[in-house]
Amino acid sequence: MNVFSARQLEKYADSLLWGLTTAHRKPYGKYGTVLVRCDLGAKDLGELVHRRLVQRGFNVVFNFLPTPGIERDFYKYSDEKQRGLLGAWDKALYENLNGYVYIHAPASLTHLKDIDPERQSQVAIARKPLFDIRNKREEKGLFAWTLCTYPTEELARQARLSVKEYAAQIAKACYLNEPDPAKKWAQVYKESMAIKKWLNALRIDTIRTESASMDFEVKLGEKRRFLGVSGHNIPSFEIFTSPDWRGTKGVYYANLPTFRGGNYVEKIRLEFKDGRAVRVSAAKGDEYVKKVVATDRGAAQVGEYSLTDRRFSKIDRFMADILFDENHGGRHGNCHIAIGSSYTDTFAGDPGRLDGAARKRLGYNDSAVHWDMINTEDKKVTATLKDGRKVTIYEKGSFKR
Repeated sequence: MNVFSARQLEKYADSLLWGLTTAHRKPYGKYGTVLVRCDLGAKDLGELVHRRLVQRGFNVVFNFLPTPGIERDFYKYSDEKQRGLLGAWDKALYENLNGYVYIHAPASLTHLKDIDPERQSQVAIARKPLFDIRNKREEKGLFAWTLCTYPTEELARQARLSVKEYAAQIAKACYLNEPDPAKKWAQVYKESMAIKKWLNALRIDTIRTESASMDFEVKLGEKRRFLGVSGHNIPSFEIFTSPDWRGTKGVYYANLPTFRGGNYVEKIRLEFKDGRAVRVSAAKGDEYVKKVVATDRGAAQVGEYSLTDRRFSKIDRFMADILFDENHGGRHGNCHIAIGSSYTDTFAGDPGRLDGAARKRLGYNDSAVHWDMINTEDKKVTATLKDGRKVTIYEKGSFKR
């Protein structure tokens, strides 16, 4: 189904290359290796991205992702040893990757609904070393990644939109109707830099988020910085950090629903004490949420805290896709946290020098899980500074800079 014009597809591909280039801390060398992974539903965009990368001199490894049937059969019929396999070829590829592009176009969001979450967790734990390799290479400036979503009938149906309406939402969010989307992204990048510079200069100790359904606090932690609009996601409007998980307390509430691991989950409520989620519930998908939180020690702890400014994001509908939902603008912007793994590039120094002991000392969370949970309620966010002063940093969906 041709949901975008040929020109829009070219703009989408160029935006992904802008993201991949912007996210890389150092210039790419000649013949750098880039992995492109693409769902079959986005074949046209995948082929175009592949062509652009080859034309720019990259060595490209291209994989189509498993169909829903193949993925379901693997989880259903494999034994624990098969689910725990990490091939030497996977490790060799990731140890030499310079870039990664992921194009998400799911044909199904619910095909794993009846699969035991423990089976999915076993695969996530087995493949975590690959993400550790990626993170270490990124910390050294040797690797970068970006991703996007391509509209499908399944996404549109779950978001209660037509495919045409869903595609229009993506085009609006990603500036595909602009004459030069990459130029527009560069402008947003510049404007977000001013907000990040302001936040990083405040010397914040804790951040308290209050809405009708939550009163939640995180401790920023030692040597932290705020990041965002870095090219990693197309689209991306969030400004985020990875706090010291040990200082998390209070109640967090995700009013926006989500699909994960084949499950539809609605109205997640997490109560934190001494850094850990001690009470977990959901109006729908309650058992699934509890199993994910029990995946490993770090799955019950916070790895990310994020805010999106409604002045940047034009996303104003539930999209049944976390990439778009975590960047929701709408009337009130959004706040989201992720339980699970943290981002060590939020370290205000050289992340490449952080070893395991340093990450632990600084309170960076480690887990095979990373699950974004989104709140779009009207909220007030107050920072308590290290000198004791309180500053409102976000209100009515916008940063107060």
